[in-house]
Amino acid sequence: MSAALQMTAFGLALLSTLFLLLATCTDCWMVNADDSLEVSHKCRGLWRECVTNMQDGVRTCDQYDSILADHPVKIVVTRTLLITADLLAGLALATLLLGLDCIKFLKEEPQVKLKMCYGAGVILSIGSILGLVGSVWYAVDVYMERAMLVSHNIFLGVHYDFGWSCWLGMAGSMGCFMASVLLTCCLY
Repeated sequence: MSAALQMTAFGLALLSTLFLLLATCTDCWMVNADDSLEVSHKCRGLWRECVTNMQDGVRTCDQYDSILADHPVKIVVTRTLLITADLLAGLALATLLLGLDCIKFLKEEPQVKLKMCYGAGVILSIGSILGLVGSVWYAVDVYMERAMLVSHNIFLGVHYDFGWSCWLGMAGSMGCFMASVLLTCCLY
């Protein structure tokens, strides 16, 4: 039972960590949601802004000036939280891999391996909370920006909504949290 639970948690943690990494690296956190006669598809991410021409499929991206340049708070906070979540999830994954019963590392010390799995669960839970806070922070800021423009009857020509990278960050964070619950609560 313990080995099956460990493998399930490992698989979920691996998939969720990949989701978090993809969310951090991709550039579609905000997507234009205007249903008018748009000829281009605009995405804004943490690192750049891209426009895809819908007629010929040509995609052009503009990198943000610098990591150290003045950026909106939502970008800086989301970058920081997601990079930290990625690092913690990677550390937890490595610790969990060494703590699995099917790995021969420390085979004669089952209590140490169990503590490694528990520690991986704690690290995963911290990383998942940081990733979820970063993703939700960005989503709430996008919503508040849109609500403020609507309340003031301002239309800039482009209406942004949550992009797939934002949803991927939330899904990866929730998956890491579920894996941490399996490791910390169900394993003992």
